[in-house]
Amino acid sequence: MPSMPQLHRRGFLAAGAAAAGLSMAGEAAAAAFFARTGLPIGVQLYTFGPEGMKDLDATLAAVRAIGYRTVEIPGFMGRTAAELKAALDRAGLACPSAHIQARGGFDGDLAKLADDLATLGVTQAVMPSPYVPDHARKAAEGASGADVYRRMMGALTGDDWKMNADFLNEKGAALKASGITVGYHNHNFEFAPQEGAGQGGPTGLDILLARTDPALVTFQADVGWMAAAGVDPAAYLQKHKGRFTLMHVKDVKASTRPNFDLRMEPTEVGSGRLDWKRLLPAAHAAGVRGFFVEQEPPFERPRLEAARISHDFLGGLQA
Repeated sequence: MPSMPQLHRRGFLAAGAAAAGLSMAGEAAAAAFFARTGLPIGVQLYTFGPEGMKDLDATLAAVRAIGYRTVEIPGFMGRTAAELKAALDRAGLACPSAHIQARGGFDGDLAKLADDLATLGVTQAVMPSPYVPDHARKAAEGASGADVYRRMMGALTGDDWKMNADFLNEKGAALKASGITVGYHNHNFEFAPQEGAGQGGPTGLDILLARTDPALVTFQADVGWMAAAGVDPAAYLQKHKGRFTLMHVKDVKASTRPNFDLRMEPTEVGSGRLDWKRLLPAAHAAGVRGFFVEQEPPFERPRLEAARISHDFLGGLQA
């Protein structure tokens, strides 16, 4: 029969182990989201505007110095895939995702596109806006600036969204053999109910989600534009679990009013109204694995400074 001191020692060790376990569990729960998940914080280079693309080497070096490890490109920016790859390598950055326009991109030479994306190491090719048919382009005649895009998007019909879904399926099937997944990125106009549908839908995004093949087409959630549409991004991602694998990490000011016509009041991530402690874990649970900071103009400070604020907030966020 063990002596009392031995019992006390065993009890002390057991209590200590339990306390250590609770402490470790607490530390894991309190760990920063990106450290806990092991995912990099990426940035969409659109954030830095045309000026930032003029001296690409300087911009990429600054992006790396901030702490970003991956980037998403807004197209090829007037460069060849080899030139872009060399610039990314010099900066020590990876490029797993690229925005490819429907016209002049996905409707072109897919074999060449696949080769160019492979050169860059891209595995996700995202269509950043819909293929706009001629009738919608005509609706924008006489408009200028952002109103051109607003008029075109407002002229899209339910049949146009069905056409876009079929277009994405076709391109997804063609590029799958090359190891590239085709995706679609939302703004806020996709959440407008289609003509005659009434309040509650279906919306353009509803049609895309329902009509695209999950084996061929993924989605990129721009949560800033979702919020600008009056949509709860966390709830929406959970509703469509498994369909969204990429995210634009974007914040909006509390003064942003719900709308469907490309209006928002942007700000740095963590400075706006989105609940990131709730949203990031919800997105991860729904299947999002690629996170890219993006900020829309106008900017209240230099773009690189804004990108640093967003990165530092996300890097320290416990969620």
